[in-house]
Amino acid sequence: MAADPTIVNARGMKCPWPALRAARALRDARVIVIEADDPIAPRELEALAQAQGWQFSALGDHRFALERAG
Repeated sequence: MAADPTIVNARGMKCPWPALRAARALRDARVIVIEADDPIAPRELEALAQAQGWQFSALGDHRFALERAG
């Protein structure tokens, strides 16, 4: 990751809230690490990233990174 990530805590939130929090955070940050423990969150976050042209990475332990291009 090129920049220091913004940390987003979405633990305990059911989808679509983790994806909504991620999208909001990426308005101002280039890179975020989001913590989300909803079992659906990885798929939702990956789909969001793909739709927006962002990079998605699963970091393990309910942690995911999203990075905007450019």
